[in-house]
Amino acid sequence: MKNIIMLTRNQKHELVKELTEKIKAAKSVIFVDFKGLKVKDATVLKKSLRAGEVEYVVVRKTLIDIALKNAGIEGANISKMEGQIALSLSNQDEVAAAKIIDTFAKTNDKVKMLGGVLEAQLMDASQVKALAKIPSKQQLLGQLVGTLNAPISGFVQVLSGNLRGLVQVLDAISEQKA
Repeated sequence: MKNIIMLTRNQKHELVKELTEKIKAAKSVIFVDFKGLKVKDATVLKKSLRAGEVEYVVVRKTLIDIALKNAGIEGANISKMEGQIALSLSNQDEVAAAKIIDTFAKTNDKVKMLGGVLEAQLMDASQVKALAKIPSKQQLLGQLVGTLNAPISGFVQVLSGNLRGLVQVLDAISEQKA
């Protein structure tokens, strides 16, 4: 027989309060169904999320609903979702949680993204999958730097080509006079 830990009303209140603050602070929240996930696979997922600075929280569905409502996110009905629900909260990068879970779900069919929250707006599963396809903030910044650097690099190449030509002409003149 399983041991079920029963929380007191005060403990539930504190848990909801803490979860509400985490949801408010998070840049994105992903709802994950992990029903049937083996413990060793869950450990791998948690390590991946931790490496990406994403918090993984398992709480009763009704408490998640209350925390989402307290955080000002209307319309979420986690209690009606099938499976066992966990939250992945990302405070650093909006796409990190979605990317990590999407990558993990490709190798483990027990994990499914059910929806999420981005900037206090609810997203369905298809929107979360689309979010996972977006490059990370670091990748986007790298692309921006490369794009900004390209015209400057071309300009430098043109100027150096003109200088090389001038040096060759001066060299040819000095050889003729010598």
